[in-house]
Order: sequence, then structure tokens, then C-alpha cells
Amino acid sequence: MADKNQKFPQNIGGKFYVDDQCIACDACVIEAPNFFSMNTEEGHAFVHAQPRTAEEEKNCMVALEECPVEAIGSNG
Repeated sequence: MADKNQKFPQNIGGKFYVDDQCIACDACVIEAPNFFSMNTEEGHAFVHAQPRTAEEEKNCMVALEECPVEAIGSNG
């Protein structure tokens, strides 16, 4: 389970975030590229935009569910 106290500083403020358990698998970036990006220098994903609609939030939740190490949180 993601820990909001361990989230990366690149995450934009809001409900969704990526924490330090990220293994840079790209699953979230592939699933929801409008919201997740990869920091290739540090080797982890982060949230670059927060959802504004129910449909966008659903897209982020799918990315959260696809994360193999549960590094995406929705309680930010």
C-alpha cells in the first residue's frame, strides 16, 4: 500500500501520488499518460496532473490497480 509520507516531491498536489516503492515499470504511464510521467533520471513515476472529472479519476484508479508494487496512492 502506498504511503503518502513517502511520496516523491515531483508529484503534483492532490489525491493521487506515487511513493518510493515505485520500480519504474511504466504501467501507470502506459495506462494513464495524461496523469503519470516517468522521471528517467531517478527511475520512478510521478503524478504530473490530477484528475478533474469522474472519468479521469476512473483512469487513475485503473493505473493504481495495475501497479505491481502498490506504489500509487489515492489518499494524498
